[in-house]
Amino acid sequence: MRTKTLKKNKINVVTLGCSKNIYDSEVLMGQLKANDKEVVHEEEGNVVVINTCGFIDNAKEESVNTILEFVQKKEEGLVDKVFVTGCLSERYKPDLQKEIPNVDQYFGTTELPGLLKALGADYKHELIGERLTTTPKNYAYLKIAEGCDRPCSFCAIPIMRGKHRSTPIEELVIEAEKLAADGVKELILIAQDLTYYGLDLYKERALAKLLRALAKVEGIEWIRLHYAFPTGFPMEVLEVMKEEPKVCNYIDIPLQHIADPILKSMRRGTTMAKTNKLLDEFRKAVPEMTIRTTLIVGYPGETEEDFQTLKQWVIDQRFERMGCFTYSHEENTHAYSLEDDVPADVKMQRANEIMEIQSQISWELNQQKIGKQFRVLIDRKEGNYYVGRTEFDSPDVDNEVLISAESGYLRTGDFFNVEITGAEDFDLYGKVI
Repeated sequence: MRTKTLKKNKINVVTLGCSKNIYDSEVLMGQLKANDKEVVHEEEGNVVVINTCGFIDNAKEESVNTILEFVQKKEEGLVDKVFVTGCLSERYKPDLQKEIPNVDQYFGTTELPGLLKALGADYKHELIGERLTTTPKNYAYLKIAEGCDRPCSFCAIPIMRGKHRSTPIEELVIEAEKLAADGVKELILIAQDLTYYGLDLYKERALAKLLRALAKVEGIEWIRLHYAFPTGFPMEVLEVMKEEPKVCNYIDIPLQHIADPILKSMRRGTTMAKTNKLLDEFRKAVPEMTIRTTLIVGYPGETEEDFQTLKQWVIDQRFERMGCFTYSHEENTHAYSLEDDVPADVKMQRANEIMEIQSQISWELNQQKIGKQFRVLIDRKEGNYYVGRTEFDSPDVDNEVLISAESGYLRTGDFFNVEITGAEDFDLYGKVI
């Protein structure tokens, strides 16, 4: 006699953290779909998989709070099972098992087959590029490598993601072709370190070769570079950027700091002089290039003089795009042995000062765009505006172009020539030509 009905599980994948995590969640969802599992992204489901971030304090706190929230739902009978994966789980699994035992199982960043098994699915090796994308249909992240070999003192990524491992060019081309077939027009290349791409597989830095191969994929119109490391940057990439219209005149290159004592302590393998020379070469090779960078303030031992050096450099360089973070003291990193001696309020004040300077620079640069025309890709409609981007802007972190919806229908994922009619510090306003 049957005592209960067989309920089909609906698996809800919740993603926290960076674009690398978004990619990993998409791969997980693709595997589950190939196993005929019902899977959703951040919607209601009776089985929950939380893909966590463990990078800095705020991210860790958000991950822990999300786990606790779903464990509470499990105790209330609103969900049946809770699984945790990703960087926080990789880094703190024993602690998490002890502190939050009501999670059904914890998995690290390299344990996808085990996670799938726990979800009643098999890992399908033949799936190359089979993902359920969660980004708007017109762009997708393409993770070209995993892990990092750099010794940066402040960074816990090698602990969580392991050594650098490049994905072969032919596999990435297949993945790009499948994305293009699904309507993706923009590939955003991500890795912990794009600069290192290919050294492990081909015994040479092969980012330029990869770009040329991806540029041949029909349907892909923009290829964007994220997270390049300044030391050892393959300069032939600039040649490809100049020659190949599909490669956006854009690079995200986190420089972190500029004062020599801090760069040395951070173990960045570079100096102020070398960094400035690299930036000069970038701008000389591709004058119209937009450079995005990120900085860290409040690193152990950062003096007022170091900060003033950084501040003046930001004023002098006039970066088109920038983010600034306060230093987070991470255990098991090299910098953890140093005294976290910059008070929290000073860190925050320094970050705010940098971003105020950047806001003014961004406003001035945006004013120069008024009256000019740009090719704009429409990402979404929001309120009374269509929201798009130029090739000089990445989703979520950079400027957006707002076009009044009253001027007519614009299809998401299409390109339009837009004249800029107004500009704020981080937003542009335009009309379709």
